[in-house]
Amino acid sequence: MTKKRKHQEDFQKVKLKVGKKKPKLENATDTTFKTKAIQIPEQLKEDGVLPTQNRKLNIKDLLSQMHHYSPGVKHNALLGLKDLLSQYPFVIDAHLSNIISEMAAVFTDKDSGVRGAAVHLLQFLASKIKAEQIAPFFPLVSAHLSSAMTHISEGIQEDSLKVLDVLLEAYPTLLTDRSSILLKNFVELISHQQLSKRLKSREKLSWMLSVNPNRRVTSQQWRLNVLTRLKKFLQAVVDGSSETEDEGLQEQKDSLHSVRNPICISWKAHANNQEHIQLFENGGLRPKINSSFRLRSLTSVMDSAEKGLSSAENLKSFIEIIIPLLIECWIEASPAQSAPILGNLLESESQQLMQQVLSIIHLLWKLTKRHDETYKMELWLRVNYLVDFKHHFMRHFPYSLHETVKHRKKDSCKGNKYCMTSSNSVDRLLLNLTLCDIMVSLASTSTLQTDSGWLDMIRKFVTDTLQDGSKLNSKQVNRLLGVTWRLMQIQQNKVATEPLIKAVYTLYQQRNLLFPVRTLLLKFFSRVYQKEDLRTQRIRSRSKVLSRWLAGLPQQLALLGLRNPELSNQLIDIIHSAASRSNKELLQSLQATAARIYDPLEGTLVLLPAEAQRRLVQLVYFLPGLPASLLACLSRCCIMGRMSSELAATLIGILHMRSSFAGWKCQVQDNSVNDVDYFSFLFSTLIGFSREELTSLQGIRGKPHISQTQLSPVRLYLTDLDQFLHHWAVTEMICHSLSTIPSQSQCFDILQTGICKYLVGLVVIPDSTAGSVLCAINKLLDQACILSENLHKFLASCCYSLLYFLLTLDKEDAEHVQKRDMLWGSCISALALLPRLLRLMLQSLQVSRICREELPVVAQLLRLLMQHGQLRSHMITNEFLVQQIIKDIMTLKSGEVQEQWLTDLHYCFNIYLASHPQGPGPVNTVY
Repeated sequence: MTKKRKHQEDFQKVKLKVGKKKPKLENATDTTFKTKAIQIPEQLKEDGVLPTQNRKLNIKDLLSQMHHYSPGVKHNALLGLKDLLSQYPFVIDAHLSNIISEMAAVFTDKDSGVRGAAVHLLQFLASKIKAEQIAPFFPLVSAHLSSAMTHISEGIQEDSLKVLDVLLEAYPTLLTDRSSILLKNFVELISHQQLSKRLKSREKLSWMLSVNPNRRVTSQQWRLNVLTRLKKFLQAVVDGSSETEDEGLQEQKDSLHSVRNPICISWKAHANNQEHIQLFENGGLRPKINSSFRLRSLTSVMDSAEKGLSSAENLKSFIEIIIPLLIECWIEASPAQSAPILGNLLESESQQLMQQVLSIIHLLWKLTKRHDETYKMELWLRVNYLVDFKHHFMRHFPYSLHETVKHRKKDSCKGNKYCMTSSNSVDRLLLNLTLCDIMVSLASTSTLQTDSGWLDMIRKFVTDTLQDGSKLNSKQVNRLLGVTWRLMQIQQNKVATEPLIKAVYTLYQQRNLLFPVRTLLLKFFSRVYQKEDLRTQRIRSRSKVLSRWLAGLPQQLALLGLRNPELSNQLIDIIHSAASRSNKELLQSLQATAARIYDPLEGTLVLLPAEAQRRLVQLVYFLPGLPASLLACLSRCCIMGRMSSELAATLIGILHMRSSFAGWKCQVQDNSVNDVDYFSFLFSTLIGFSREELTSLQGIRGKPHISQTQLSPVRLYLTDLDQFLHHWAVTEMICHSLSTIPSQSQCFDILQTGICKYLVGLVVIPDSTAGSVLCAINKLLDQACILSENLHKFLASCCYSLLYFLLTLDKEDAEHVQKRDMLWGSCISALALLPRLLRLMLQSLQVSRICREELPVVAQLLRLLMQHGQLRSHMITNEFLVQQIIKDIMTLKSGEVQEQWLTDLHYCFNIYLASHPQGPGPVNTVY
């Protein structure tokens, strides 16, 4: 009873009373709640850190939507990204990693609209992002591209080519670094591995073209699209190679002619032993290594798969895979398959496919030439593919385009009912030339007899193309000249090469050729000439056509003028190269055309830029003769200021070296420069003005062009500062040339005769001419020289006119102030060297004939002459004259208040002359 009662006490039932609420349980849940209004104005504001686009979404929001399952959301996110990044370009740098990864991930999206938006975004980013910025993330982009190219979906494969186009355009180097993977993807796009019993025997895998009926385009069109991209990719590989070569005129590795960078040498520095001439092996090119050992390149450390096509093994493997596939594509598009009735006529689409096939093979051939063992590679290509190429490629050579007949409106065809138009702008000639280039690369001198059949076909095609007179573009001419050069190397006898050179010359003679075409032709002829020049040292057999071409270059240069400076530079380089080799025909033509080239008014020399002028001046050294008429033209070129004073000095130095006064130990060329003509050139250049110009100056009167004084019969024509400085620089070089002539007394007599004949008696003389004459007198004067009385009087008049001009010069006249030191130094030096000159100038100072305004100038001049140390002794000798002049001045100023300048004059006379100080003194007065 007790246990039962206790058990009931633990679980007692609560009795509820009527009208009372039920008590709450201890574990009851409280379901009551309260609500309050929430204010969110801050969340509606734009993010202050990240910019947003028009839909108020920032970069993080848009990138997060890229993972959405809906294609529309992802499409809008890509469009929003492009909009946002175009408005705020700085966001790209901050979020580049996320943008690249999210964008590349949708290359393989199932929706075509999303893929198209991704391609457009990639195009936009490619214009904003540099290769250095995207390089760390490019492996990810390349991986997604490779995934898209090998995707099972045909649409994704087609869009992957669009992505490839963008990357090839913007980042070719980064893309070609992963060539080993992408090249395999290209192969898989148009072919599949052939399943056969050979796989079990572990032989090399074979590939065959694949046909997919589910594609939107035909199989031929699809292969054309893929091969077009493969050609672009291989072109990027070739362009990114370390050794860049011209596509058509490729320099052979054993070529003896190559472009050399000239070394500029300052002969003045070397003459003074300030510098030493450094000699460079091979003219500064890469040194020729005779050792059989080779340094291993950095690429050899990498795995062969990482090298890509830079490895010979990888290149051979890819050629073994792709060439059979390309031949299959060729067979499908060849005339025998597409249009057997038309023979070698091609439809446009077929020609495009064949053009891509040949272009890819041509690029692969160029890559084989980049390896060290080029000969072995060419032999391997010949053994493996020459038979197939002759059978398939040369069967219908040459190929022509079959034009599709289309009906047009009468007004567009001018009444013709039918017009022949091609469906696409394809280059028939380039197709045939590419084929020629591929085939001739497989031939050599040793195989000439074996290959004579198809080589004659190519030679005939090349000759006919060059001579038919059609207008060719630079790409066609480049390939055409490349084939021509190869044919000339295969068969080097004159019988075979002369018709080819003649055909090229026929093209060269066409009028209105494009500048790139003319440049290619000049390079070709220059290369042929230099190759022939090296060979004819042993066998003297020059090409007549080449000699005719060389002889016409100077005339072309004279006619070209300033119309095309780049073409003129190329002509000058070729002429200089042939002239330095003493080519007889060119030198004769250059001699006949020299007067037109060096014409001071409209000649090529004064029209071209400075660098071309320098090369033309150097050509003067090679001229067979320098007649008086040509020297007169060169003198005018020096003094007219249309070429620099440094270049004029170079020309004067070249003429001095061609003269009999150069001091050659060996005998120079006879009659190259006549002595009389040489002195005439020096004197004309020293004067700086022609006889006609000096005559026209005599009629000029008054300021600001004329400086005149009543005490001197010579009036000064004030030249412009630029003209003065140019003339003065030329004068220094003329004086240097005159000073090197052995017989100084005879040289001085010639100069004195010229001055007395052409300058004495003139009323107006340019200030630069007067200063130049004094400078030359100072340079040549010695004890054996005797001056005539007329020359003494003329020089005295020039000295006073120059000194008067300098003393009356306004300090604010900046143009003429810069002449002061040069003219003052020439006058003082002449007065110091010639005491009689100073006496004649003092005797001419008859102050009674001048106006009162000129008296202070005369007083200042006397004061400066007395103060100058070099003239002190001469002034003491002429003390009586100076004293008489001062007395005359005092007489004119008697009865007036004595001015300061007169007081200074008395003081200087009493200090320097009245006391007769001994010695010249240390003072050299600068006014």
